Parts: sequence; structure tokens; C-alpha cells
Amino acid sequence: MTLIKQSDFINSIADSLQFIANYHSLDFIQALHQAYKKEKSPAAKEAIAQILVNSRMCAESQRPICQDTGQVVAFIKVGMQVQWDGELTIQEMCDAGVRKAYLDKDNPLRASMLSDPAGERLNTKDNTPAVVHIEMVTGHCIEIAIAAKGGGSENKAKFTVLNPADSIVDWVLEMLPKMGAGWCPPGIIALGIGGTAEKAMLCAKEALMAPIDIQQLQARGAQNKIEALRLELYEKINQLGIGAQGLGGLTTVLDVKIKDYPTHAASLPIALMPNCAATRHIEFSLNGEGAAVFTPPSLTDWPDISLTTENARTVNLNQITKQQISTWKVGETLLLSGKILTGRDAAHKKIQALVEAGKPLPNGIDLKGRFIYYVGPVDAVRDEIVGPAGPTTATRMDSYSHLMLAELGLFGMIGKAERGSATCLEIKQQGAVYLMAVGGAAYLVSKAIKASKIMAFEELGMEAIREFEIKDMPVTVAVDSQGVSIHKEGPKQWKIKISDIN
Repeated sequence: MTLIKQSDFINSIADSLQFIANYHSLDFIQALHQAYKKEKSPAAKEAIAQILVNSRMCAESQRPICQDTGQVVAFIKVGMQVQWDGELTIQEMCDAGVRKAYLDKDNPLRASMLSDPAGERLNTKDNTPAVVHIEMVTGHCIEIAIAAKGGGSENKAKFTVLNPADSIVDWVLEMLPKMGAGWCPPGIIALGIGGTAEKAMLCAKEALMAPIDIQQLQARGAQNKIEALRLELYEKINQLGIGAQGLGGLTTVLDVKIKDYPTHAASLPIALMPNCAATRHIEFSLNGEGAAVFTPPSLTDWPDISLTTENARTVNLNQITKQQISTWKVGETLLLSGKILTGRDAAHKKIQALVEAGKPLPNGIDLKGRFIYYVGPVDAVRDEIVGPAGPTTATRMDSYSHLMLAELGLFGMIGKAERGSATCLEIKQQGAVYLMAVGGAAYLVSKAIKASKIMAFEELGMEAIREFEIKDMPVTVAVDSQGVSIHKEGPKQWKIKISDIN
């Protein structure tokens, strides 16, 4: 029998979560670098460059790759010959490890978990509970695969039950464009095939944790139907032209993973799950000889890449006019300086409630002529102004667009991913603009923030309204004042270009 100490298990969970928050895996770095080298779309290439530069900066400073430090998901396989030295359950030990990792004073991670999800939605303050899947297996050790899954990619998961004769490829190619860019491509796509509804979803989630090996598979060729399906989907998904951050380009996915399970003769359950550019997962085992040890990649493993902003337009937001905004063109790179406000879902909901009740907004919150950044930053440490502060998915704020633009006079919004047709029309009618920051470059973005103060709704934690003073924050014009969207035009154009190339 192998004796596993409770403290070793808890410390291993905590250390693994701190590790994956700060370091991309080597296979991801290499795959993303290959995508960067072959990318022909200037906007997509620059987005990939920002993700790679951000990744190295985080490794050097041991700070989170993304402001959304994720929901913890663990697949734990316990050997039948294992004994525990401790009183806690596996769920309780996992939660203790999560709590220790996310409240680490030297590198605090953002707590995103809310209790009472259909009611008051109160932050648990320590990112617990984890989502834990336990399986008893033969053997004398414990095998753990753990991930910190970002909300932007998790929200894009899809499920269906096809007829047995239906095409899996056709369904996936139908779903990918509907997922939008909120999952921050380029990343990994996983399929769970078979079983039951819940088993297919679990298969897809577990498959996301497998190493990136599509290049090796292409080199040697498929040896079974699942490998052939992976190769077909990898090629056809990238031919859609969605590209990095949905801007249009050659690489939408870095790999396609598939895990299947026997299923009922009348069924073909299919789960589709993406992992974003801040992919965070690791596998380790415990054999009774102490806590797991995690070794970072060497800094020489990151490519030497420089960002190109010499052609970017510099903008002073403190003196901005709608006439100036009207000259910005979709796809153009801007370097923003000046003061902006921040606000996400919860803040928008509170503002809407105040307006509907005929009450004034909090002191200092005048949105007329301002820009708002959809962000919930990580807490600052050491000499930081804020921690990693990348954008959240702007699409979730679409229902507030008329209120914010037409009624409250907002000039512009900054986030990630696409805006809906109604919001694009509202932007056009108000002569406003939507700008996109790169999802997956949170630490890089935070370096453009020179001052920060909480303005309202402090009780919301990371969702409070802040005022940032920024200097040369890089963004792309994603919807211009004429309502033209790069997330519609870019993939459309690159799908045609890729078709012509092939």
C-alpha cells in the first residue's frame, strides 16, 4: 500500500495551479510560434506576437498569463492500493489546495467563482469549489490532470446528439463560426464522442489536457479513424479563415483532440469544447514520496519576437471627439493614452438598475464622452499598479449598448471578441466605436496602465468600476463608427484567400 499524506496532496494542487497560471507549456509555445511564422494576416500575426511576448513576460515575472485565472477542474485517478494519511475528503483537499494557490500573497490569482449562480451570485473569495472528477483505478499512485479553465472558452462549449449517420465534420464546421472569438483563438479544440450527454462532455474536457502533437501526426499520417478525423478537422477548421482573435487569418486552431466512448445504437452524442490562448493544464502523479515538483520551461524556449507599432495611430482619450473617431478605420492599430473607466457585467447591471429607478450614478461616474474597458484585473503585487488586466468578452455587454451609448453618452468600448449586429448598428447610429485588445496578453496590457483607482461598486471586487490612466495601450479598431466589424469582414476575406491558395 502507498501512503499519501494529505499535506502533500494539498501542496501539489496549490503548486500546480500557481505553475500553470504563470507558464505556458512548451508544446503550446512551439505550436504558437509555428503559427506566427506562417501567418500572412497582419492583424492576426500581431495578435499572436502579443500573446507570445506576454507569455515570456509572465514567465520572467512569475505572474498570470491572463487576468481570468480560471475555474479549477481536476481529473483524479486514485490507485486501489493507495491509503490516505489525513481526514479530509478528496474534494476538501482539492479546495484547500485551490484556496492556498489563489490567496498566495506573492502571486494572488483572481477569484472568479460565484455561489448561488441563479440567485445573488456571490463571489466565494478564494475561487473554490473546484470541479473534481474521481476515478478508482489499479495501481499504487494517484494521477492528477488539473486545469484552470477560463470563462471565455468555457462559455463556448457546444453539445448535440446527432443521428448515427450524420456527419461529425459538418456539425463542427457549422458550430465553429457560431462560437465567435470569445474563446480567444488560436487554441485547442476537443471533441467528446459517444457515451451519454454528460460522458461526452467529460471526454471533451479531458481531451483538452492532452499534449499538442498535430504536427507529428501530420508527418507520420493517420493510423486509425480518430486520427484521420483529427487531421480532417484541423485542416478544415483552419480553412474557415477565422484566425487569431477572430481577426481573419491562417490559424484558428493549433490542434484538434478527440476522446471517444462506446454509445447507444440510436445515439451519437457530440461535445465540442475549446481551450483559449491562455491554455492552462498539467499532469502529475503522487507516489508517497512527497509533493509534486514542477520545473518551468527555460526562457530560451520562447522565441525572440518584437511588437510592431511604428504605424499605429496615437490617441489622447482626454481630448477625444466624435469627429476624430470617425476617421478611425476598421483593422487600424491605435495606441491609447488618457483616462478610461472599467466595467463588466455586474457593474453594467447596477448602472442599468440606477437609471431605471431614476437615481443618479455614483459620484465620479459620468460616461459622457468616455471610454469603458471591459476588464476584471488580478490584484497588484510589489510595485504593480494593477495585476494582469486583459479584456473580457464584449459580446456579453451587448444588451447594454443602447443605454451606455445613446442614453449615457459613452463614446467607445474596449474588450475582446465580436459585437452583435444590433450593437454594430447602435455604434453606427451614435458615431461611436468598439476597440479590441488581445485576449491572452493580459500582463502586457497591464504595463500600459500607469494609475488606477476604484470609482464605484467596490463590493464587486474585480468587477468594481475603476479609472485607469493609460499610456500607449495597443488596441485594434474592431467596429468603426460606420458599424463595420472586423470580426465579420476579416474571416470572410481570409476564407476566400485561403480557398484561392488551396
